Formats: sequence, structure tokens, C-alpha cells
Amino acid sequence: MNTVTIGMDLGDKKHVVCILDAEGNMIADSTVTNDKESINTFFCKFKGSTVAIEASTHSPWISRQLTLLGCNVLVGNPRKLRVIWDSNDKTDKRDAKMLAQIARFDSSLLYPITHRGKEAQIDLEILQARDSLVKNRTNLVNHVRGSVKAQGERLSSCSTESFYKKAAESMPDFLKDTLLPIVEIIGQLTAQIKEYDRRIEIISKEKYPETELLRAIKGVGPLTALAFVLILENPERFAKSRQVGSFIGLTPRRDQSGEVDKQLRITKAGNPFLRRLLVGAAQYILGPFGEDCDLKRFGLRLSARGGKNAKRRSVVAVARKLAVLLHRLWQQGEIYEPLYIEQRKKLAKAA
Repeated sequence: MNTVTIGMDLGDKKHVVCILDAEGNMIADSTVTNDKESINTFFCKFKGSTVAIEASTHSPWISRQLTLLGCNVLVGNPRKLRVIWDSNDKTDKRDAKMLAQIARFDSSLLYPITHRGKEAQIDLEILQARDSLVKNRTNLVNHVRGSVKAQGERLSSCSTESFYKKAAESMPDFLKDTLLPIVEIIGQLTAQIKEYDRRIEIISKEKYPETELLRAIKGVGPLTALAFVLILENPERFAKSRQVGSFIGLTPRRDQSGEVDKQLRITKAGNPFLRRLLVGAAQYILGPFGEDCDLKRFGLRLSARGGKNAKRRSVVAVARKLAVLLHRLWQQGEIYEPLYIEQRKKLAKAA
């Protein structure tokens, strides 16, 4: 068993490596080119060693590569490692040494995260590519509408999906030469988004049938269900369903001291893409088209209390409860019952 501890500060082209012996003395520092061959060549002689890195663009594939080489890989959470990034003497070499020292002293101080598997990451890229297209389409639609408004005109109201079909009908003639090429691009983006939607449906049915359980909740579509499964990857990684809300960053921060216990905003830790999808689902559930269910009743009760930002707080609270419910349905394989609490009360009275 290799007794050295290695800290590696990841870069885009090169990585800085610091190696500590069993007593904590630095015995070597070096640089490694950012490619699989160089990493294999350097780390093949350190099988069994502990390697500490920070989460970044390259950390998923590098952590998998080092694990295959027999290393114990710790991926630190950069949000928690202030001792590294908040320094008056910050260098790549110092960062690598600090990672090694923390890993050697107490690895829990790295707040290590677990990267999802390669297959799940590849499937998740489809969802993120779709999300990127949707954002770009929205920006282009806003640009066209804004350009027309700036000339004292206005395009007719329509959905974003049908914008490329209807925009030309009410567009001023003097702007058509300039804006119609953008409208054509919007049409192409819409077609590609629909193609991604088709692929998401196929992947969900063929590879992730558990998403059907999650989609039973009205407001949770194929995109949200698949993103939830891919980002969490394994329901057993959480001992309790309540931990999912914290994992996604939907729980409030805590700053308690003595008699003071401040009410703070949510942490926004974890995956922002999934958090945004869950908040969107919560808004639908609380909206006019959401069905009567325990989640909606819970959110409406919170909103009815009034106070500053009551409606916004209720949306976040419903999103957090939704995350917990999705995990329980997935983990237990239960069938969703919209009014479970009410039915349970009726059964208790009947008994």
C-alpha cells in the first residue's frame, strides 16, 4: 500500500502536483500535462495512494482515470475550501500542497463530492445541450421583439415554439431583411429542441424506466424526471430522503449564535440545472393548472401566511418537498398518490 498523499491543482493544459510522505513532508512537486497518457504515466507508480483534487471541468474524467489506476481519489468541494482560494499568496503549487495536507490531516475537511458515472454524464449532456438551445432561442426571440418595439411596432403574441411561424406576419416590412434571418435560426433551434425532446423520451423509456414513477406527479415532465435520476444517479446514496433538499441547495442557510437565529436565503449548493427545474415544477403545481394535491395545499398554506416574499418562499418550500417526494418514490418504488395525507387521515378515522 502506497503511503504518500498527493495534491493536484488542476489546470486546463497542465496540472501541478505535490507529494507528501507518511510524516507530511513534501518529497516532490511536479507538473503533469493534461491528457490521459501523461496522467497514466505519472500515476501508475502511485497505486494505493490518496490523491486530492478540486471539482472542476476536468475533474470528472480525471477522477475516473485515477480510480482505474488504483488511487483513492478525493474530489474536494471548492465552495467549502476557502482556506485555498482566499489567500494573499495563492499559487498553483501552494494550492496543490494545501490539498495534500488537508487530505492527509482529515479528508472530511475537503467536503468530498462524488462524480456521476460516465454513461450518466453522457446522457445528461443531452439535457444540458437542450437547455443551452432553449436559452439561445429565448435570447433571439427577445432580440427580435425588442428590435420591433424600438421602431414603435409590436409583434403579435404567440408561444415561443410557434414564434418562427408567426413572427413574419406582423413584422414591419422595413425590418424583414434584417430580422427574418434570425427568425429562420429560431425555427432551426425549435426543430433541434424537438429532436432532443424525442431522444429524452426514448432514453427515459429504454434506460431509465424509473422516471415513469416520477412523472406521475403533474408538473414533473420527462425533462425534470430524467434530470433528477441522472444527477442523483443512485437513490441509495442518501440515507434519508430529506437529505436530497440540502444536496440540491434548497435548504436555508444557518447562522445561529446565542439567542440569534437568522432566517437566511437557501444555500444554492449542488446542481443549479436541477434546482431550476424543480422550482419550475413547483411553480406549475402552485399555479392555476396544477392539480389538487398535498404539495399544492402545503404551498398555499405557506403563501396564505403573508409576510415578505411569502409566495416566493412557498415556491421554494414546495420545490424542496417535491425533491424529497421524488426521491422516496424512486427509492421505494411507490405509486404516487396526490392526496396521500387526506386518505391516510380517513383510514385512521375508519380504524
